[in-house]
Amino acid sequence: MTCDNGRIIVLIEKPMPQCPPVLAAVLIVRNEARCIRRCLDSVAPWVDRMVVLDTGSTDDTPAIARSAGAEVHHMPWPDSFAVARNHALALADADCNLVLDADEWLMSGGEQLRAWCASPPRLGRACIHSDADGASATRNWITRVLPRGARYQGRVHEQVASDLPRSRIDLHLGHDGYLEAQITGKRGRNNALLIEDLSERPNDPYLLYQLGKDADMRTDGTDACSRYAQALAVTSADANWRHELVVCAIQALAAAGRLQDALDLANEEFGNWADSPDFFFVLGDVLLEQAIADPRHAVGQWLPLANGAWERCLEIGERPELEGSVVGRGSHLAAHNLDVVRSQLAMLV
Repeated sequence: MTCDNGRIIVLIEKPMPQCPPVLAAVLIVRNEARCIRRCLDSVAPWVDRMVVLDTGSTDDTPAIARSAGAEVHHMPWPDSFAVARNHALALADADCNLVLDADEWLMSGGEQLRAWCASPPRLGRACIHSDADGASATRNWITRVLPRGARYQGRVHEQVASDLPRSRIDLHLGHDGYLEAQITGKRGRNNALLIEDLSERPNDPYLLYQLGKDADMRTDGTDACSRYAQALAVTSADANWRHELVVCAIQALAAAGRLQDALDLANEEFGNWADSPDFFFVLGDVLLEQAIADPRHAVGQWLPLANGAWERCLEIGERPELEGSVVGRGSHLAAHNLDVVRSQLAMLV
């Protein structure tokens, strides 16, 4: 307000226009010439910048990343994924970050990112669709959209350490890093880092769960069963990974020939997963194995129970929102198993 020859003039200040948040794709990489262009090309239309931190490539990864439009930085491997990711996030210096691995690519949902990053600060869980040889894709919801200041902890299978709320964003990433051709050189890589983290955080449920999955990857069934059992004992009922933990533990026990233990665990968890096709699918598998092990009671007991488990899968249908869900367990995979068992029952009855 001011005065001009007795007149009162009111000056209204216009608010300064707000700049849209800067959005960066952030990667740590090493020897990813096979796939890094696919990753960067998929995300480039949806971000303002792409920041790649190379931790010691001996192939053309840095050159390919630059040619795809990324800023490339270098850092000696620090024996910690969290340290490397946090350094990359600091280099990006962005308001919002989409964290990717080079063996991933954006399948859909890129158009969601701008609105998400303009909303109040929160963490976004994207759906990772992981392919595996001879198996359907597994779906995991993992925190990948981070506001400025959010950082990781953990040497391997690092987690975002933040009190911000976590919500799912309709963002879908493909991942082929679990294919045999890619995983051969990585098998056993994570175990030492997980053990080191566990020495600092004994009985950490997430680390025990990941040690079980690592043992599965190394085909060490005894260690897998042990680690999953330890994880189940300390994992809370509302932990987002408990669904996959239970399913993996049942499978590991069955693979180790411990069919009764697998059935006992399934019975304990039955009430928790009444709407999980994955739970009933692996239960059906265990019951089928039990029918093979106990042929005297196969027709009268085990095969009808297996049949009922897979019928329940179809009743539930697909549940992609469940952590670690496998495509087809609520549809075509269960239907296939039903056809096989029904044909066997028809011949035996």
